[in-house]
Amino acid sequence: MDSEPNHAPAGSGQPPGGRRRFALWLILFLLVLGAVVVAGIIPRLSSRAALRVETARLSTPTVAVVRPKLSQPSQEIVLPATILPWTDAPIYARTNGYLRRWYSDIGAQVRAGQLLAEIDTPEVDQQLRQARADLATAKANFDLAGITAARYRDLLKTESVSKQDADNAAGDYEAKRAIVQSAEANVKRLEELQSFQKIYAPFDGVITARNIDVGSLIDAGSSGGPARELFHLAATRRLRVYVNVPQPYSQAARPGLSAELRLPEFPGRHFTGTLINTASSIDLATRTLLAQFEVPNPSGELLSGAYAEMHLKLVGDHPSYVLPVNTLLFRSEGLRVVTVGPDSKAILVPITLGRDFGNEVEVIAGLTGDEQVITDPPDSVVAGELVRVVAAGQIPEKP
Repeated sequence: MDSEPNHAPAGSGQPPGGRRRFALWLILFLLVLGAVVVAGIIPRLSSRAALRVETARLSTPTVAVVRPKLSQPSQEIVLPATILPWTDAPIYARTNGYLRRWYSDIGAQVRAGQLLAEIDTPEVDQQLRQARADLATAKANFDLAGITAARYRDLLKTESVSKQDADNAAGDYEAKRAIVQSAEANVKRLEELQSFQKIYAPFDGVITARNIDVGSLIDAGSSGGPARELFHLAATRRLRVYVNVPQPYSQAARPGLSAELRLPEFPGRHFTGTLINTASSIDLATRTLLAQFEVPNPSGELLSGAYAEMHLKLVGDHPSYVLPVNTLLFRSEGLRVVTVGPDSKAILVPITLGRDFGNEVEVIAGLTGDEQVITDPPDSVVAGELVRVVAAGQIPEKP
């Protein structure tokens, strides 16, 4: 049986096997080329994406934050204080004369009603004797006028005298009564003036000054000359301590507030005082509130007029917080701190400061205590700017 030979198609210059190999090589080449292209482009795209991420990361400020610390519910302030007696009075004479003797010197503890000094008043004594004589004369004339008026009333019944004469006698009797009352008042005045010969202590206290001696001329000022202080008396069993409380703490200074009084001459000791009242007005010159404290002094060891320090523990009406000073941002619109919101965006919060503790400050308004406050905030930070919060030690150093 005869077999027919295989012939290539007309117009083909290559055998069929060669074309297949060529196609396979072409496909292989394209695959290699594609792999090379893909291997070159993907790293570039990845690098570009990483660059964009790194650029965005570097453009976002990296910050550290702190939480506000709640300050103590009661805060202590130290203020200068002035100690004064509970009662303080100069003792003057109420009559003129010469000092006969004195009985109490400076530093003496005296009781109310105790005799301090005696004054010789010869002029007042003479005036009193004259006034008593005038009173006796007035009473004699008054008695005579009464007898005359009674007689005229009886004579008028029998029409022995005129009605006018009877009326004149009755009028003279009433006039003599007024003269007697005037003379009695004058005698009483001079007796009271004479009683001022003895000087008594008006209250319990200590003599802090004695300005007279035996034989000193005493002028009560009635003759036109200046009155002279004889003694100065101070009650020191209780003391009044005056303190000027700054205006920011004036609302916390309320009656009943307890405080500690400390003096340099009593190291390690303190005395308890109680706020009894305030001036209820801010002084325009000092912007302070004058507060008055009561301090017991039964032993008398605290001296009036002394300088002291009053330690006040004030309880505020609103909570306050403590922040480091490097959280403060000074802007033209006022003092601010920068907080981080839940969306990692910066928030500029206005605050009001209280006390300055050096490295820390007290914030009395503007914070709730839940904020994340940025430390060392950039001067260029704006509200709504995206920030990245990291630990304090992870912040890169600025070049």
